[in-house]
Amino acid sequence: MARRHQAGAAGLAAAAGAGLAAGAFIGASKISGPQRPWPDYRFSPFEVGMPFEDIAFHAADGTRLAGWWFDRPGSDRVVIVSHGHRGNKSDLLGIGPGLWRDGHSVLLFDFRGNGDSEDGPQSLAHYEQADLRAAIAYAVARRPEAGLVLVGFSMGAAVSILVGAQEPRVGAFVLDSPFADMRGVVANAIGTLRLPPVPLLWLVDRATRLRYGYGFHEVAPIEVIGALAPRPVLLLHGDQDRVIPVEHAHRLYAAAGDPKRLHIFAGADHCGGYFQGRAAYIDLVAGFLREGSRG
Repeated sequence: MARRHQAGAAGLAAAAGAGLAAGAFIGASKISGPQRPWPDYRFSPFEVGMPFEDIAFHAADGTRLAGWWFDRPGSDRVVIVSHGHRGNKSDLLGIGPGLWRDGHSVLLFDFRGNGDSEDGPQSLAHYEQADLRAAIAYAVARRPEAGLVLVGFSMGAAVSILVGAQEPRVGAFVLDSPFADMRGVVANAIGTLRLPPVPLLWLVDRATRLRYGYGFHEVAPIEVIGALAPRPVLLLHGDQDRVIPVEHAHRLYAAAGDPKRLHIFAGADHCGGYFQGRAAYIDLVAGFLREGSRG
């Protein structure tokens, strides 16, 4: 009888382990696997009545990337805006045209596997760094005399930190709802599902390494944000963020060098600050860029 109980317990443990392993690969695919919405309907600058140019450029691995160029021939700054995970450039048709109206040339683009860009190895802010580097190269070739600003949302903000730390041509950063480290944001997602966090977090990390070729430790903006100094940094975050808890913003702010600013939107969820007051949000960002240029 005892042996049967032991065998039954072992079987349950094996089944539980197999279930966790399967869940880990599913979780890894949700983060890094190809996934496009259907039907893939998106707005364009047509809806906001803005003059624009469809552009294309390539990442270092050959992935073709699509973008929109909003030109201000007399401007002295190009603002490159990066969308979030599973987003696309149409998500940026508020802030992009808003900064164009304020006098800047603006580049919006789709990360690989999203919008009008080709598929390629995808991730959570790892492979996408090559895409932002390609966008920077395009902007520099197009306007070599202009200063560069990176504006990013969620994953796009994390990518902006990781790339900006190694890219001296960027002069200022606006970072809305970035995560401090990939491990922390995945742990938060697992926690919302009420699943065992410790073994599943390790398993998702392992599955990500095996299937997608990178690990959580390779995506840690908090380890490099200090290298953005002395260029000005504006961190934005909602204090009710359920995707990337606001403590990520406080950790990043503490690790960043001067000059830096942290603006917390009371009552805002993930990337919700813009929607609390669109004009005020654009004024906040535009004012920061004007102050930064004087600094």
